[in-house]
Amino acid sequence: MTAKKHGKNQGGVQLLRVGVVWTVLVAVLVVLSITAIAIGSAGYSFRAVLGAIFSSERSTTRTVVLNLRLPRVILALLIGGALSAAGALLQAVMRNPLADPGTIGVSAGAGTAAITVLLIFPNLTLSLPLFAFVGAALACVLIYALAWKGGVDPVRIILSGVAINSVLGGYNSLLQLMNSDNLSGVLAFMNGSLSGMSWVHVRTMAVYALVGLALALLCIRHANALQLGDEMAKNLGIRVNASRVCLSAVSAFLAASTVSVAGMIGFVGLVVPHISRMLVGSDYKVLMPTSILLGGSILLFADTVGRTIIPGMEIPVGIVMAVSGGPFFLYMLRKRGKFNGS
Repeated sequence: MTAKKHGKNQGGVQLLRVGVVWTVLVAVLVVLSITAIAIGSAGYSFRAVLGAIFSSERSTTRTVVLNLRLPRVILALLIGGALSAAGALLQAVMRNPLADPGTIGVSAGAGTAAITVLLIFPNLTLSLPLFAFVGAALACVLIYALAWKGGVDPVRIILSGVAINSVLGGYNSLLQLMNSDNLSGVLAFMNGSLSGMSWVHVRTMAVYALVGLALALLCIRHANALQLGDEMAKNLGIRVNASRVCLSAVSAFLAASTVSVAGMIGFVGLVVPHISRMLVGSDYKVLMPTSILLGGSILLFADTVGRTIIPGMEIPVGIVMAVSGGPFFLYMLRKRGKFNGS
């Protein structure tokens, strides 16, 4: 009876903790969104922002808010959530806290396909999302083919991914050297930027993100099983190799969609799942939604800082994430005992 009562109390405390974290994250999202819309080269009060959104009168404020800043805010939330979900899934597949779409070559595959289209086949730019997904999928297939040896081992996947990442990075550099006169759009793509985004980009990203995030939520049971180890997962009735392939495919889809719209943005899928584990633990039933909310908040904050920190100049969000995400991840490596949410 005592053990059962203790278990109920522990479950109640965890439920309360998750509820508080989600409430705070939603509040932060709302505040960050209004702040991001309000500040910029032309600053507006919160009342002016709300008036521009809900009023039907035409004005300069309404044009700036609805056509320039609001699409950018929504994109930051969608892309941040998608990258975080992709990173969380890959960390379950690899059982390794260093796994994310950028470190194992999935983003590099999408980026390579996109850069090839931008530089060699610019007439196919409208099909960029499709090519990015094909590139990410091919990189995934190649990684698994190299890692397969009577089954898929997480260590071999990571090593294969690092090798593929290196090879594709070399190809991208060669392609840029051979097309050095036509790099303006590619440099913005490589740095990852939300500048100049419109409602067309929002609609495109919304479709991919909603489908990908729905699939990611359906993968929660398999992600929980995989992080317990192969033997335990098999005892739970999970087909380990098939689950790894499916979760990797969903992750590749999410990563490719973000790359096709905003370019290469790193460290979101690497850092956000770690922070989420420290906040709510490692159960993917709560970890996945927390990562999605937190990823959107962090990317929106980074984008807002990038476009406002230096007056008259905009720093791409990919650069902001690299500068801030790298040192923060090194700090978390020093606190590795906390990665499991303990």
